[in-house]
Amino acid sequence: MNQQTLPKAGIQAVVFQPWPLALTSLGVGLMALFAAYFPSFWSMVEIWQRSETFTHGYLIFPLSLWLIWRRRLFLLRQTPRPDGRGVLALAGLGLVWLLAKVTDVLVVEQLCFIALILALTLAVLGWRVVWEIAFPLGFLFFAVPVGEFLIPPLMNFTADFTVAMIKFTGIPVYREGTFFSLPSGDWSVVEGCSGLRYLIASITLGCLYAYLSYRALWRRLVFVALATLVPIIANGLRAYMIVMIAHFSDMKLALGVDHYIYGWVFFGLVMLLLFWIGALWQERPLPAEPQVAMESPVGEAPWPSFIAVTLAALLVLAVWPGYARIVRDLAQAAPVAPVDFKLPQQAGNWRRSALEPTSWKPRYLFPDAVFEASYTDGGRQVKLYVLYYRTQAQGKELINSQNVLIPQKHPVWQMPWERVRKVPLAGQSLKVREGLLQSALAKLLVWRWNWVSSTFTVSEPLAKLLEAKDKLLGRPQDAAGIVIATAFEDDQRKAVAALRDFTEAMLPELEKALAQAGAGRHR
Repeated sequence: MNQQTLPKAGIQAVVFQPWPLALTSLGVGLMALFAAYFPSFWSMVEIWQRSETFTHGYLIFPLSLWLIWRRRLFLLRQTPRPDGRGVLALAGLGLVWLLAKVTDVLVVEQLCFIALILALTLAVLGWRVVWEIAFPLGFLFFAVPVGEFLIPPLMNFTADFTVAMIKFTGIPVYREGTFFSLPSGDWSVVEGCSGLRYLIASITLGCLYAYLSYRALWRRLVFVALATLVPIIANGLRAYMIVMIAHFSDMKLALGVDHYIYGWVFFGLVMLLLFWIGALWQERPLPAEPQVAMESPVGEAPWPSFIAVTLAALLVLAVWPGYARIVRDLAQAAPVAPVDFKLPQQAGNWRRSALEPTSWKPRYLFPDAVFEASYTDGGRQVKLYVLYYRTQAQGKELINSQNVLIPQKHPVWQMPWERVRKVPLAGQSLKVREGLLQSALAKLLVWRWNWVSSTFTVSEPLAKLLEAKDKLLGRPQDAAGIVIATAFEDDQRKAVAALRDFTEAMLPELEKALAQAGAGRHR
């Protein structure tokens, strides 16, 4: 152990011998981590490049390093001590990463990559050091492009807020889902109007501001809560003001490019207001360096422990990418037969029909085979689609946010809403996603659900877990999306009854045909 006097203010600090070895061990571990899991890191960079919502990701790693650098004098007061719990955390996180990797759940894979950095730091430097830089390390999670699951509820809130404000203003408005009409024109809340990019930017800046400006935990939590709630409400106000400007200008203003410019200017003013409010109860800035010298901690971690923990961490880090590669190679090497699947000619009172109730088709990306048929029971018609996935990979899998009934801004169809419905059937029940589609000429009620690992489900997490189980056990990974649709005019209850009766009759036949197709995978 060596002592040296730091030049600033004559402060006596203790620099411990383990630090050079600890930092070297951590550097080796981080290089191995980035090398072994580089595809996970690069997948984040690719999203930063193409998405305006997540371009802030480029700043997260530099900001985190800067925040750690600010704490360097405090860190020198701590003795790095290897912690075996970090190695256990690496093993657990690696397993979760493996499950996400083999099932192509990119966001979980990316979250695990960041968490592995934290676990490795804990393993090499120990808990006391990690606690000293807990926020800079946790701040790394903002590099993960996550949050798109919030788009539907944010869209619904924006529509609720905007319509409520329009009614409060006294203007008549008709609403159906995220679509609403005023006497001056029609409006819809699309993904770009959800306010997600405002929310993510606000939370990221809010957490950084709270950390740098406050010491009390309650102040930090209150400001982060404000940074979360204010942009949601502000986005509702932004949407309402855009509609009002367009309405009172006979649809000449607040449309097109100025729609987006107005939105960002408004968001900038909201953030300035938020930081101004935060500055009113700002605490004294945190000291840049410790003001009191600290006695030397008793005992130092022996150098063999750094070597042992580093080697153990490297071994654990190498296991999961290696196992993922084995699973992938085995799946690619196995011969795969063409999909042998036949839709039934008849199920109960429903039989195949040459009449087409609709020309609409669901948008699913790259299925291995698509089967469709129309059925009638004499008075009602239902269209059935089976989208079969035999070989799945990133961007070509059943559970994918891009597999939808219609894409955004479809030239013909609109989808005011989609929700989960529990359908009572004879002796069982089935959960489906129910969506309403409408065009200028027709309305469709659509149900859809998935078949994964011989199980019908609408739960995407469950579907991914079933897929992971099959892949890791070397079982067939066949999956299919099932979509049924019927046209109606005014009475939606009749459409619900038609789809329920059709599902009750057809489900056993579909289950049998899907099982036979899956069994013939390697013929």
